[in-house]
Amino acid sequence: MNGASREALGAARERLDTLTDNTAVDVTKLAEDLAAVTALLDREVSLRRILTDPSQSGEAKAGLVTRLLSGQVGSETSDLVAGLVRSRWSAPRDLVDAIEELGESAELIGAQRTGVLDDVEDELFRTARIIASAPDLRAALSDPAAEGSARAGLITGLLGGRAQPVTTRLVARLVALPRGRSLEAGLDALSKLAAARRGRVVAVVTTAIPLSDQHKQRLGAALAKLYGRQVHLNLDVDPQVLGGIIVRVGDEVIDGSVTSRLEEATRRLAG
Repeated sequence: MNGASREALGAARERLDTLTDNTAVDVTKLAEDLAAVTALLDREVSLRRILTDPSQSGEAKAGLVTRLLSGQVGSETSDLVAGLVRSRWSAPRDLVDAIEELGESAELIGAQRTGVLDDVEDELFRTARIIASAPDLRAALSDPAAEGSARAGLITGLLGGRAQPVTTRLVARLVALPRGRSLEAGLDALSKLAAARRGRVVAVVTTAIPLSDQHKQRLGAALAKLYGRQVHLNLDVDPQVLGGIIVRVGDEVIDGSVTSRLEEATRRLAG
């Protein structure tokens, strides 16, 4: 997001944190309600344009939202969305993206409250790897001809009882309403959002063989020193790297694999 939307989202994140500091707030219900509002605004193009129309007063838009959502969602959700539409947005889609993110964050706050956020981070990564390695499953989960509820049902069958309920709900909502994103992009965004709850970055580490606990600790400490923040390691094993290690943090790649060195030597010989 850019400009006004970035500022509006930042303010909304602060309001969510303030709201959920109260442990009496049911964050699971809040997340469910925000997901329902996301689906509504994703479907109703004219409504989201009205709610982001800069020529309309913020109070008028907040009043409209309050009337529309009355009795449909909890008061916390209604108040949160009313605050969102009072802000200025650079594009109508940005409002929907923000509501969706707040819903996902509410789920992650719930995971943090119950001490399972680390599990959720790891499960999101493993789910992405499972889907990437199973083309038929990926095709079924991405099939636009299938009902969103049917795609979500596949995830519930795959993860139910094998992953934290938070993980299952997050991934099921993603496949039910991808909103133009690929599964890979959606899962990556969820992983980054989970990491951000602890103020840390995510490093995808690929090695030819599994790392020992000692090596994981040393690598984590080195990356934390490099990036000035705690780093969560998502570990992947790929025999094709032959040896060494590949670390990907966002768009940055640190490639110390034997494969990359061989490829570089081959390029030099060819040149």
